[in-house]
Amino acid sequence: MVPLVGVPETVRRGLAPYRDVFCRAEGFDHVSRYGTGLLLSPHKTLQGIYEVQVWEPGAPRSRRAMHEAVFEAGWAADALMPHHRAVIAGEHRGRGREVISLDWTYAHHERGLKIWGVKKAWDHVEHRLAPYQTVVTAVIANRARLDGIEVLVQQPNGQEEERAYLPETVRESYPQMEAVRGRVLELLPHQVHRLGYRKRTEMALDIVQQLEQEGHFPQAHYAFDHGVLPLELSRGIEHAGKHWVSELEGSRHIQWQGQWQRVDAVAPELRQAHPESFRAMRVRCRHGETKPFWVFTKVVRLKRYGRKRLVLVHEQEDLGDAPRFLLTDALHWESGRVLETWSYRWAAEILHEFGKQVTGLEAAQVRKEEAVKRHFRLSCVAQSLLQQAPASGSATERFAFAQGDITIGQRVRTIARDALKSLLKLVEQLLAQGHSWEHILEVLMPA
Repeated sequence: MVPLVGVPETVRRGLAPYRDVFCRAEGFDHVSRYGTGLLLSPHKTLQGIYEVQVWEPGAPRSRRAMHEAVFEAGWAADALMPHHRAVIAGEHRGRGREVISLDWTYAHHERGLKIWGVKKAWDHVEHRLAPYQTVVTAVIANRARLDGIEVLVQQPNGQEEERAYLPETVRESYPQMEAVRGRVLELLPHQVHRLGYRKRTEMALDIVQQLEQEGHFPQAHYAFDHGVLPLELSRGIEHAGKHWVSELEGSRHIQWQGQWQRVDAVAPELRQAHPESFRAMRVRCRHGETKPFWVFTKVVRLKRYGRKRLVLVHEQEDLGDAPRFLLTDALHWESGRVLETWSYRWAAEILHEFGKQVTGLEAAQVRKEEAVKRHFRLSCVAQSLLQQAPASGSATERFAFAQGDITIGQRVRTIARDALKSLLKLVEQLLAQGHSWEHILEVLMPA
């Protein structure tokens, strides 16, 4: 654990464009320190980040002050992500193909049932009951970098329990007005929850509409998996003049040879009767690597969706592996472009992994809705700041595996070196002033 003296210069430069979002300079300093802690502190909670801070001698310090500045102060929290998108938009212009990936993930909080958005439900990934938040994300990616551009926490749906409770407590009559008033007050929270609850797909559509209204990424198309493929979302993207690529569930029905058939029934039939219809091709994926695929593509009709281009994808030449089904509204795209666009969809998974392992997506212990939202948004900003950090190539044996490419670990190391430099300068200054080691220890780590 390296004590953090102020804000490293790399982080300070990266956060400079965000200064207008925050009201007071003192509050902005606390937010900057919090963002630094999300990257460097071993514990990503407010307490853990505060404990590694080193303050100037005589400067006022208070964990409560940091909590208020980050989670409660009146800075424009809702304006942070729109401002963030405007800041990073320049990094995505003129960089070649870019794709917006829509996805969702679970943020687990094993001891945080009182945190806003946490519910205990079945986790289909880990196959167990677990307390978690459902987080909907949007990521813009090109070959050089990826940035989180929206993160929303889904409000838990407790309507089933409420609907079970209300019939059990109903009375045949309410002779007194006070009883009527009490019953109405019981019904109001249920109505508020019913109107406030949004499905994941509805939240994804809200994100698309907001992004297209801002217009920061005019050339970016969309990619997502079958869990984010409702009719309304696909039509919303098409209405904006963009295209989308999605994975398709095998249980979907397509019109095949005049009959409605499941797509996972068509694939083996096609593979056995006409294996020559699968064309071999090499596709350059997002990171520049070229992979071989064997694909079949055809424009088909789906119920409710109309005419779409279907792509059946195998990764083995003998077609022995399970096929992947991709769908797009771009009827004029050839299968190679569909596959290349789909490869950008995994940028969302990288953001989820990065957020959980590096910027504390699952670590915050704040309970209120506003505080939870601010923590997730600042995590997105911290992820983008890290990508802007300069780093040299793999000059040491530690990073030899990268073969000259700049890694996230090297960027974190650059910021950590900045923090260590500030620490050593402070120690040098205190020694020059004649302070004892006991005094220096008290400054760096108060008892």
